[in-house]
Amino acid sequence: MKKILIVPLLLSSSLLWAGDWPMWLGPDGTGVSTESNWKNNLEEQAWKAKVGVGFSTVSVADGKLYTMGHNGKKSGGNETVFCLDAKTGKAVWIHSYPAPLVDYLHEGGPCSTPTVDGSIVYALSKHGILHAYLAKDGKILWKKEMMKAAGMRKPPEWGFAASPYLLGDLLLIEAGATFALDKKTGEIKWKSQVYRAAYGSPTSFKAADSNLVASLKTDGLVILDGANGKTLAFEKWETSYRTNSTTPIVSGDKIFISTGYRRGCALFQFKGNALTKIYEKKTLSTHMNNAIPVGDYLYGFDGNVHMAGPKDLVCINFSTGEEQWRDKSNLQVGSLIVADNRIIALGQRGEAAIAPVSPTGFKPIVREQVIGGRCWTSPVLANGYLYLRNSRGDLVCLDLRR
Repeated sequence: MKKILIVPLLLSSSLLWAGDWPMWLGPDGTGVSTESNWKNNLEEQAWKAKVGVGFSTVSVADGKLYTMGHNGKKSGGNETVFCLDAKTGKAVWIHSYPAPLVDYLHEGGPCSTPTVDGSIVYALSKHGILHAYLAKDGKILWKKEMMKAAGMRKPPEWGFAASPYLLGDLLLIEAGATFALDKKTGEIKWKSQVYRAAYGSPTSFKAADSNLVASLKTDGLVILDGANGKTLAFEKWETSYRTNSTTPIVSGDKIFISTGYRRGCALFQFKGNALTKIYEKKTLSTHMNNAIPVGDYLYGFDGNVHMAGPKDLVCINFSTGEEQWRDKSNLQVGSLIVADNRIIALGQRGEAAIAPVSPTGFKPIVREQVIGGRCWTSPVLANGYLYLRNSRGDLVCLDLRR
């Protein structure tokens, strides 16, 4: 009798392979989820919450969800870090602090995503206040004012937007220079030379057994020594709006970058402490959200919110930059992730679509209007739940387990 009861439990537990999403671009920093066997169901809303004005996406770990928002007030403004129950949306803890509304050409509010490292969660405000919290109850372990550390009189033009990035025992923060902090204490371990701000998050990779850091600053692509912050290579890459806001995509010794404002994309090889350009193309100009790599292909949104021209979902070949297909189905300047060989795309106006990953075309299995408002924030899939957020602070959770 006991065996009969155990078998169904084992079978049901194998139906969904699930995983957490502890930081910007997910567990591997690629925008690819480890989820499998989830359903193509965009109609089952589990819960909805208000998290304030902003573009911070969510991090999910150990049953908790973390995100950030602003109350939208220019006078008496404050920013809040939210910790919610990932299954119910109920508050576990919240922490609010005074913060200006940095709203140049957009609604404002935080853009950085909290980063979870075991029992600690790190959150960077739009004006550069970095908090390290105890994940279970929100107790502040330490705090760092990055504007002061960087010698800034005011935030960068678009505020602090890059997410905290973990590199072993170091926490990397973009504040003009790239800062490496002791993740346990907040002590600065090294600081790179100063560049114009990076609005996209850094990433790391290995070369000759050394940890290296790639960051797309407003000035261009920078490769840093992860041990001391020394600049090993630099490639100029500027736009007409003084903005680069994506994370470099690294595969082996190849580094791909893409920027909006019709700047396009490029692939470099890093070898012998030098960057060599393999190609530069106009096939993909990602404005604020990263393209997602799958095999030798990249899937991403081409175009800009505030400019005329194409606003399409495209697929390009990573190695050559050649366009494989271009979808003009009016998702506008959206975002996407990949899970279980399926694309989950969220359009600018809150329309979601699920389609097989394929270099031959975009053919949605399902497409639904799931949230209103302006949606520039990337979706997140974790443990069978899909999280979607708009700029005014509506956070919607869809149950894809059934």
